[in-house]
Amino acid sequence: MAEVKSDRKIAVLGSGLIGRSYAMLFASGGFKVTLYDLDPEQVSKAKADIAEQLKLLESQGLLRGSLSRQQQFDLISTASDLKACVDGAFFVQECVPERLDIKRSVWGQVDPLVSDDVIMSSSTSALLPSAISEGLRNSERFIVCHPTNPPFYAPLVEVVPSQWTRPEVVSQTTDLLTTVGLVPVLVKKEVPGFVLNRLQYAILGESWRLVRDGVVSASDLDKVMSSGLGTRYAFIGPWETAYLNAEGMDSYLERYADMIFGVQQALGAPEKMTPGQTLEAIKRDMEAVAGPVPQLQARRRWRDARLAALAKLKVDLDAATDEDPEPRE
Repeated sequence: MAEVKSDRKIAVLGSGLIGRSYAMLFASGGFKVTLYDLDPEQVSKAKADIAEQLKLLESQGLLRGSLSRQQQFDLISTASDLKACVDGAFFVQECVPERLDIKRSVWGQVDPLVSDDVIMSSSTSALLPSAISEGLRNSERFIVCHPTNPPFYAPLVEVVPSQWTRPEVVSQTTDLLTTVGLVPVLVKKEVPGFVLNRLQYAILGESWRLVRDGVVSASDLDKVMSSGLGTRYAFIGPWETAYLNAEGMDSYLERYADMIFGVQQALGAPEKMTPGQTLEAIKRDMEAVAGPVPQLQARRRWRDARLAALAKLKVDLDAATDEDPEPRE
């Protein structure tokens, strides 16, 4: 059961969508959170949006943790002064725009303000931790925590150390993320895009080609994921899917390896998505499904409610299952 950890402060730098989600996650675990942004108006809007999100989650029975909505909200304070934000924090989570120069600038300012035992984490989607932290006094305590967007509703987070990140930083970070209900996975080597985005971009590339070549509409392709692959991937990944779809991996390769290789050879080479007929077709389908761009916030709320409900279902199912359906040998 979560309790207020009055002596445990986390600083969140950047009050955009990712920063707000991280602030809510840490507060749901009972941690004091200080949310920082250069723009005082932006951080005020973020606090108001967090209040609305927590209110909605409570009304839907999807509030995280055991603390009340008001308790969680009261744990989140704001700051427009960087030093005040990081002062006394044991963990600093940076969520500023995805540009190496901006991130290096922010961490260059933070580095001399924190003690030698603080963990410094970036939410970058693709920038390598060594590129961000090179030259920092506390580079050994720097790590990437790349969340799935939106982090509050999709629990996976990639933990990516650099070659100089200390092992205890990895374990302490993983423990913290687990405490607040996230599902951390360790990315053992620095690779562009890490794991989640490399898989996502591979799917996007083939999705673009299938729409471009007239094989399927954009809206029907999304149904292939949401009502097909995504349905089972919500509970098991591609390797367990393969394992269960045959009599183990040896059987799967015997049955399907040649077919898979043949289809893979028919896939196109990587290409950049560009404006044109394909993009216009995708835009038309997406507007029909999700609404015009000015109304996207309503669709995001719809998405977030379903992600939160799915996350709760998975937790409830895991809690109700004391043991596997059949014992493993």
